[in-house]
Amino acid sequence: MRRTGGWVNRAIGVATVLACSAACDRGSRGAASSGAPAAEAPVAITEKWRAKHEADYRRDWVSIAGLFALKPGANTVGSAPANDIVLPASTPARVGRFLLAKHQVRFEPAAGVTVAHNGKPVAAAVDLKDDSTPGDDELTIGDVRLTIHASGEQLGLRVRDPNGPLARGFLGFTWFPIDLQYRVTGRFIRDADPKPMKVINTFGDLDEYKTEGVVEFTLMGQTVRLRPFTTRPNRFYFVFRDASSGQETYETARFLYSDLLADGTTVLDFNQAYNPPCAFNPYTTCPIPLRENHLPVKVLAGEKAYPVHVPLGRPGGGGHP
Repeated sequence: MRRTGGWVNRAIGVATVLACSAACDRGSRGAASSGAPAAEAPVAITEKWRAKHEADYRRDWVSIAGLFALKPGANTVGSAPANDIVLPASTPARVGRFLLAKHQVRFEPAAGVTVAHNGKPVAAAVDLKDDSTPGDDELTIGDVRLTIHASGEQLGLRVRDPNGPLARGFLGFTWFPIDLQYRVTGRFIRDADPKPMKVINTFGDLDEYKTEGVVEFTLMGQTVRLRPFTTRPNRFYFVFRDASSGQETYETARFLYSDLLADGTTVLDFNQAYNPPCAFNPYTTCPIPLRENHLPVKVLAGEKAYPVHVPLGRPGGGGHP
């Protein structure tokens, strides 16, 4: 009897396992065929975001070696000291010249010099779009990259050199540990009459931004609001200060992006708040936070202050326009 009962129990157990296995297999196939992958955890999302951010910043912002004013008329460029704008030593003595007329810049290459425009060789004069709108043009000479930078009404030549002293001396990124209490959901309150806004930058110039309303949310027990700029439909760009600014975090501002969802909410994950490039590079221009974007609480999340104070650049040697 005991032997028969044991066989029956084992048979029932095996049948149960097989049934569960089949059910689980059907469930797995159903999930796979539904095309609805499980949502990624917020911590993993932020870890991936930080890795991408660091790579992008090293390429596009850490590499900035200078920002030179363009005067009306001809501006010669190259590594020779006699040029109006002196480029890194790795470039030819004379690369060409930039012609500024009525807020439009044209580049004329020097004879026999290899210059690429958006990846294609330059054989003749070419008009260049500045970086005030998407799709700005880029010239490359070896590893050195040149773009036209707009700051208010001023135009200048931005130089990127991944082998320059500023890039080599970069001290890296330092982040607070990821803390999900700084990941909050806000409610977008749309302005009755949205208008473009003039915002002063770190060099005293006025740049125009689109803003459509404010985001209200609760952080550390306080209900607060921030006014984002809209960079494209349903994409928010926050420039803010908080009670940690000038202490644990960068004194001028930090940046944060979020997406507006169909239900009128947006997730602000301050673990992804980061320093503007002017925190570590003197030849960048950054917007100053609006007065209404000064948070009364400490946001000990996202990127910490850069280890040393970096003064803003001035005309001469890589000066600002």
